[in-house]
Amino acid sequence: MSRPTIGVLALQGDVREHVAALTAAGADARPVRRPGELDAVDGLVIPGGESTTISKLVDIFELREPIDKRIADGMPVYGSCAGMIMLATEVLDGRADQRGFAGIDMTVRRNAFGRQVDSFEAPVEITGVEGDPFHAVFIRAPWVERVGAGVEVIGKVTGGPAAERIVAVRQGNLLATSFHPELTGDLRVHAYFVELVRTA
Repeated sequence: MSRPTIGVLALQGDVREHVAALTAAGADARPVRRPGELDAVDGLVIPGGESTTISKLVDIFELREPIDKRIADGMPVYGSCAGMIMLATEVLDGRADQRGFAGIDMTVRRNAFGRQVDSFEAPVEITGVEGDPFHAVFIRAPWVERVGAGVEVIGKVTGGPAAERIVAVRQGNLLATSFHPELTGDLRVHAYFVELVRTA
């Protein structure tokens, strides 16, 4: 599978940016809005956006059960920012009616780093991503407060007031980051996920 087909959940958020980054990183990337489009992909990205809105739209577009089934069957999924929240088994400071896919055994705190005006950038060293620390962009981002036994912490903030906060995790074929690599021009996180899909 030299160019895996990777979908980007195209209900809300940074869809075009993820499609462009995945394409540049060696994938055949396409938006996914319907169950039939999901059937045609080898992996899926859940982009940043607004997790409560994505949660509602997943039901409106009848994608919840198909995505749950594909995750259970081992499809690789990468969630960034709101996508991380959608993959968590437990969400703190979320809305009571908010439902995700509960794929990664972790507790995340929604908007943990503050509001839009508190957005910031910080270096993050990511296990499995070679080179200098990743220059991460955090926008109303969550952080991870607990991980289960099967979850690998692959990234923490390395400096500043948020130092040592967990911001990147992996559990099997599921990957999640608090930050937005699609906004940086650095393709290493997307290349990491493309390789994960290629070898799954």
